[in-house]
Amino acid sequence: MSGGDGGDVIADPPRSLEWKFSQVFGERAAGEEVQEVDIISAIEFDKTGDHLATGDRGGRVVLFERTDTKELGGNRRDLERTDLPVSRHPEFQYKTEFQSHEPEFDYLKSLEIEEKINKIRWCQMANGANFLLSTNDKTIKFWKVQEKKIKKILDMNVDTSQRVGNGGVMSSITSSSSKPYLTNGEHPHHSYNSLANDLSFPLGGIPSLRLPVVTSNETSLVARCRRVYAHAHDYHINSISNNSDGETFISADDLRINLWNLEISNQSFNIVDVKPTNMEDLTEVITSAEFHPSHCNMLAYSSSKGSIRLIDLRQSALCDSHSKLFEEQESPGSRSFFTEIIASISDIKFTKNGRYILSRDYMTLKLWDINMDSGPVSTFQVHEHLRPKLCDLYENDSIFDKFECCLSGDGLRVATGSYSNLFRVFGCAPGSSEATTLEASKTPMRKQVQTPCLPSRLTNSLTRVVRRGAESPGADASGNSFDFTTKLLHLAWHPTENSIACAAANSLYMYYA
Repeated sequence: MSGGDGGDVIADPPRSLEWKFSQVFGERAAGEEVQEVDIISAIEFDKTGDHLATGDRGGRVVLFERTDTKELGGNRRDLERTDLPVSRHPEFQYKTEFQSHEPEFDYLKSLEIEEKINKIRWCQMANGANFLLSTNDKTIKFWKVQEKKIKKILDMNVDTSQRVGNGGVMSSITSSSSKPYLTNGEHPHHSYNSLANDLSFPLGGIPSLRLPVVTSNETSLVARCRRVYAHAHDYHINSISNNSDGETFISADDLRINLWNLEISNQSFNIVDVKPTNMEDLTEVITSAEFHPSHCNMLAYSSSKGSIRLIDLRQSALCDSHSKLFEEQESPGSRSFFTEIIASISDIKFTKNGRYILSRDYMTLKLWDINMDSGPVSTFQVHEHLRPKLCDLYENDSIFDKFECCLSGDGLRVATGSYSNLFRVFGCAPGSSEATTLEASKTPMRKQVQTPCLPSRLTNSLTRVVRRGAESPGADASGNSFDFTTKLLHLAWHPTENSIACAAANSLYMYYA
């Protein structure tokens, strides 16, 4: 596989990375219950990697800002170029939060619409302000987050303790200037003279009369909703993706993909429609969609049947026909009741140079070369150890969990989540055998040993013990746990560095290598 943007072939596989704990936000104490509304449901770095956004099930968006490079007055690449010292790992701090979505009720369909944030996407920065898109099941919102200076008046206009004549200066001005206009033919000069005479200004002037002093030392972050893109989806929105042209974006639900202009909120164009004339003929749904990182006319979308379609917007207004189809052929005799369920792709991502597509289904991660549609160039086993337990996973609905995937900026590694708050990092350069299992805790590289399976009623009580470094319940020889009550669904890789942010319930964990 090629690395970086230039597409140079990597001669030797890179060494395995040693991951270290960096930070945690929202870590709960032992025994503390997690509120449903606080569970993180979306994570996204911006293109610079200096900002990170999370969304939760309560409809809130929380922003974090990088501080280790800010203190030194430049980004990391500039500091390395000038041989200035950089901190040992990236550090972020809480910046602000705002309520993006509220719960709604669709009276026509008698349907509750959750406030849960499904996806967040950063847009291009402009004039020092950050812009981002956030969506719940039905409505997309475009937010502007900007620092506003708080203006304060330090000195009053007039010192009212100084008196002139029978009353204060302020009262004299107020009473004398109650005539808001000049009568016909009256000269303004006469009006000013009469005002001065009414005020009876002392001969030496008024020392207490002074101009107000306005200061703006403090700043406050203000999030303002610029546009609302609503009423365009009959089904739940599962994806939004910005176009490289900086002007348009797509939103995808189960059956349709719509194209929007950021400036126009009351109109969108339906570019993909897989809804059959008769809904009984429905065989697959759209699960994820993403624009190509540099070609503004190309996008890819995945389906519940395990296929990925690449489409070209230049071909026709309605892209029902794809330019390329990527799917892996089933081996004869391998089909079972669960085959189609576990083949469903939950997430796709383009590499930075747009040459490859990473997809995540329930069991595996697959890397596809967009120039080769015969099959994936690499397949990484994530949940193979769970194959004997597919019946249990089906009964408790875990088999329908939608795990996300991410890639490093150089394209040499991929990562995805699993159960027991574990996530896995794989090397995908030619010859690489890197496969690291990490835990979302302060000791991510903690060695896990095999222990016998425990009854499910004990699993919940042991969940907190696992995070404190105890042995994982029901782990296999590879250290993969069978605890389905905790799952790491959402994670994001820093665009230029080996740094990963991942969500474990309401906690945001960050790691670096």
